[in-house]
Amino acid sequence: MAKFLFVVQGEGRGHITQAMTLNDMLTENGHEVVAVLVGKSNRRELPKFFSQKFGSKIFLFDSPNFLPASKNKKTNLWLSIIYNVFKIGWYAKSVFIIHTKIRKFDADAVVNFYDLMAGLTYLLFPPKIPHFCIAHQYIFLHPEYRFPDTNRIELHMLKFFTRLTCANAFKLLALSTRKMPDIPDRRLFVVPPLLRKDILKAQVSDGCYLHGYMLNDTYADEIIRFQEEHPDVFLHFFWDRKGAGKETVVNDHLSFHSLNDKLFIEYMAGCRAYATTAGFESVCEAIYMGKPVLVVPTHIEQACNAFEAFQLGAGVVADDFNLEMLLEYIPEYQKKPDFKDWVEQADEYILNVFTPQTGSGSI
Repeated sequence: MAKFLFVVQGEGRGHITQAMTLNDMLTENGHEVVAVLVGKSNRRELPKFFSQKFGSKIFLFDSPNFLPASKNKKTNLWLSIIYNVFKIGWYAKSVFIIHTKIRKFDADAVVNFYDLMAGLTYLLFPPKIPHFCIAHQYIFLHPEYRFPDTNRIELHMLKFFTRLTCANAFKLLALSTRKMPDIPDRRLFVVPPLLRKDILKAQVSDGCYLHGYMLNDTYADEIIRFQEEHPDVFLHFFWDRKGAGKETVVNDHLSFHSLNDKLFIEYMAGCRAYATTAGFESVCEAIYMGKPVLVVPTHIEQACNAFEAFQLGAGVVADDFNLEMLLEYIPEYQKKPDFKDWVEQADEYILNVFTPQTGSGSI
């Protein structure tokens, strides 16, 4: 039995649910997760379903996060950089916290879900235990990955940031929508998306409503306006608005829900289609369940996710929540059985990487 310590980037929903899924996978195979360190943001609350899952194993620390631009929608990359530079003192404390917890819990390995502070810990004061890094973003380091035609400076910054998160990594697990060759000399291993068992077992049906998730909650204005213009359309959207109740009912056709893992899956399984701010995890969940998607990227990383979904034929891309576009696309959508088969091999691929075998070289 091996003991693992998780470090999770707490921004958004994807890394959080991936950590929950990997925890189940490891424990089912006789291993133990001894602690979960989460990079927190003042702008967001840790979802209750995550807190209930790990309980007293959770330890929080300050971690860099994107700042929104005007109207709290698109991410302002340059403002985010300046803001985080001024908080460098707080982040130095975070490196100390991570290093101390790693020593305290005497784990056999650290699993980093794309958190910068964990990468800097291994860069500046490398612990002796292996550093596994798992996230979709590591596929950006694959030589065969295709990027959208977008700002090249931001793409270089994205790849630079990604390399920092995986400093001195023992192995990189790149979550991918399709099978690609491993690059052992770069310690890069391509694995299927890490979807929860509840997704794989869900009873899927074609309901009468649109389902959605927004990373930045001010997109709610667009959803409300659309519903006013299309009063016959039913909408169930999820957000992580700080201080919001379990459900915010706008009218009998539109509700906003706080993040709840089981309820989110139920609405995904029964919807007509899904709209989101281009997070990798929930887009994969929608594709697995055969739901057409509308992806609305808010920053460069999500632009890559959106382009990848478009290449796969999973949906349409827009600059805002253009739900009319999604409704028009639904009749054209075709399900992806190859993607479903790939996802269902995740346990085999991922557990195989968590072995003593390793490559050499550097990213």
